[in-house]
Amino acid sequence: SPRIGIGNKPIDGGWYLFTPEEKAGFLAQEPSAAPYFRSWIGSDEFLYNVERWFLWLHDVEPETVRQMPLTRKRLEALQRFRRGEEPGKNGRRAKDAATAELARIPTRLHVENVPNERYFVIPKVSSETRAYIPMAFVEPDVLSSDLLFILRDATLFDFGILTSTMHMAWVRGICGRLESRFRYSAGIVYNNFPWPRPTAAQRAAIQGAAQKVLDARAAHPGATLADLYDPTAMPPDL
Repeated sequence: SPRIGIGNKPIDGGWYLFTPEEKAGFLAQEPSAAPYFRSWIGSDEFLYNVERWFLWLHDVEPETVRQMPLTRKRLEALQRFRRGEEPGKNGRRAKDAATAELARIPTRLHVENVPNERYFVIPKVSSETRAYIPMAFVEPDVLSSDLLFILRDATLFDFGILTSTMHMAWVRGICGRLESRFRYSAGIVYNNFPWPRPTAAQRAAIQGAAQKVLDARAAHPGATLADLYDPTAMPPDL
């Protein structure tokens, strides 16, 4: 099975995150920042197709930062947040002194997990009313938050297993709960799952079934994953 890891954890006080309106307003004043915006998904963005953007400055050159005053202003505010000197854009304060060390390099995140190829995501929390936890392949230009698990090398076969009735039986039996919702975990749920050892014919059958799931989703392009996996609204072909 592919290795599992958490998504990106910025600890940025909200200074890197933008709604579409905030992004448009920012770029109207500083258009040179456009190449550094990346699509961002947490669990809500993933399940409900909520548009959100992230100012990804990981490899930006120092002379470029100095030529972007609004971007630099955000970095300075982020540093003050990480040092505990003031609350973030969202009004919250940094939780511990260890965050202050991150203030030295404001363009880096606390946890970085940025695949350069298509990857697979599993939301950490999902409604217990769904027959399956919605999971999907994501393109590498999308950044995923730490509210999602990331599998870098997942195949169609892996998708078929993870979105199967058998895997969901395992989830229901042993996963933790947030209130009553499923709380998927790397240690208890994923790493302990007894993966099957299929024959070549069985592997081909699982891959074929997995592709049918993706095809059924694609047949409803206006639907979010939350729509598709709603226990009442789930389309018959899915």
